[in-house]
Amino acid sequence: MAETAYPRPQLVREHWQSLDGKWKFVYDDEGQYNHATDPIEWNAEITVPFPPESQASGIGDRGFHRSCWYEREFHIKAEGQRVLLHFGAVDYWAKVWVNRHLVAEHEGGHTPFSADITRVLNKDGVQIVTVQVEDDPHDLAKPRGKQDWQLEPHSIWYPRTTGIWQSVWVERVGHTYINKIRWTPLFEHFEIGCETFLAGELGDDLTVEVRISHGGKMLADDRYKILNGEANRKISLADPGIDDSRNELLWSPERPTLLDVELILRRGDQVIDKVKSYTALRSAHLNRDRFMLNGRPYTLRLVLDQGYWPDTLLAAPSDDALKRDVELAKAMGFNGVRKHQKIENPRYLYWADKLGLLVWEEMPSAYRFTPAAIKRLVKEWTEVIDRDYSHPCVIVWVPFNESWGVPNLTSMQAHRNAVEALYHLTRTLDPTRPVIGNDGWEASATDILGIHDYDPNPESIKQRYASSPNSQQELIDRRRPGGRILTLDGYPHRGQPIVLTEFGGIAYAKGRREPQVWGYSDADSDEEFLGHYRRLLEVVNEVNMFSGFCYTQFADTFQEANGLLFEDRTPKLPLEQIAAATTNLKTGKNQKTYGV
Repeated sequence: MAETAYPRPQLVREHWQSLDGKWKFVYDDEGQYNHATDPIEWNAEITVPFPPESQASGIGDRGFHRSCWYEREFHIKAEGQRVLLHFGAVDYWAKVWVNRHLVAEHEGGHTPFSADITRVLNKDGVQIVTVQVEDDPHDLAKPRGKQDWQLEPHSIWYPRTTGIWQSVWVERVGHTYINKIRWTPLFEHFEIGCETFLAGELGDDLTVEVRISHGGKMLADDRYKILNGEANRKISLADPGIDDSRNELLWSPERPTLLDVELILRRGDQVIDKVKSYTALRSAHLNRDRFMLNGRPYTLRLVLDQGYWPDTLLAAPSDDALKRDVELAKAMGFNGVRKHQKIENPRYLYWADKLGLLVWEEMPSAYRFTPAAIKRLVKEWTEVIDRDYSHPCVIVWVPFNESWGVPNLTSMQAHRNAVEALYHLTRTLDPTRPVIGNDGWEASATDILGIHDYDPNPESIKQRYASSPNSQQELIDRRRPGGRILTLDGYPHRGQPIVLTEFGGIAYAKGRREPQVWGYSDADSDEEFLGHYRRLLEVVNEVNMFSGFCYTQFADTFQEANGLLFEDRTPKLPLEQIAAATTNLKTGKNQKTYGV
């Protein structure tokens, strides 16, 4: 993949070098290589950042491999500056050497890491980077999401992803540089919280200038003193007062207004670092039984998105492919996606920010409950929140799905403790967004009650959830979609919003990939598929109990043929027909909902 877009969209430097492309590669299942100084017998070439299981990588091997090595040469000189090496994501455990010197180790398959490699650079500018990856395909006690532990994909699990699957790049920075930016929209006061963190040599007389603009108009130009390596300030914007004028500066799917930011780091009057970023004004919170966006009730129309491609698996084919996925979700009438069991590439979140698409971010699950599994989950989930905290598109955090990794919630206190601990940890690290402790059923600590119900009969769905004075309590107490209780004992429904977070899943292969197709119900023609989808959406939109829905699913994914799109993102029906069915809000409370 020819990467042309900077991989970290909210902290961008002008000068950088992509290391995506051809690398030397070898599997090491027997563990014969223990160090980068060992004589490694390279026997293949791989295209990074595509995983070796993918066809696009040039390897295309989906067998069981627990270890592999990468290596490539690149050219850069320090030229009196520091040089940083960045990895977007490596699954699962990585060690990195530059010029045979160990520079980084990282555990976790979905989060980024970096290394300052200045001290080990060769003066002639010719550098060698070597990466060792360990990824046990049978280990169910690590966050792996939908990656199958069987040789061939089965049921709702898909091919594995090993090794480098997001971009690798290098950049020069000063001896003191901006290492992290954290944006917090403070909608009620028309303010933006700005936290700037430095790395390198600190010292005195450091300041950071923050310039915020929109449409060529300067909204703020402030300068703050750096103390102890950071600056934490609230930046006030002029509040227009009247809703129409305020809305021009607020971010929503209907009007995705982004505020451009330039940060300039100075020592005295000397500029020592300069980065570009962006932020937005928006709020995401709850009011009784409704989700609120920017202080107004907002109906959620989400689609479940697995984030897989047939030839590149978890890795995106290109930045344009990520942008196209956002555009397609919007074109089908959805205002958001539930990224299912995947921490998506930051470039996807950039396009969701820019084009206007809400994102529910969900942690990939482990499938065994052990102390090691929980420690791994906590570590990686903390890194996820840190990475994506500043994206305005992210509106809900989901640490657990369908009790995966905590299968005995009804009987084992330790499993319940894990869900409650992750819920409260998430709320502590980010008090600005709602959190679903365990999506689908068996809820305990949660801000939203998510229900998964794949009943194929629209009339049954209507009867089960139709409003009546006692319907909500009856649902919680007696009705058990999927054979599971909706809330655990001791955690009665407290009036939180109820969202149908999985339903539908109509399989329609249209002659493709038969007979290996799977779904929760079937359709045999365009007319039957559209009719079934339309009736399901009519019913769900009529249910006053729901604050929104999430339809399964965005695109076919390997053996699952229950997407609205084929694997290659070709629509199964005209997009305008899908959108008309998705946005059918003729009846019920939804017709008056802001933002529809």
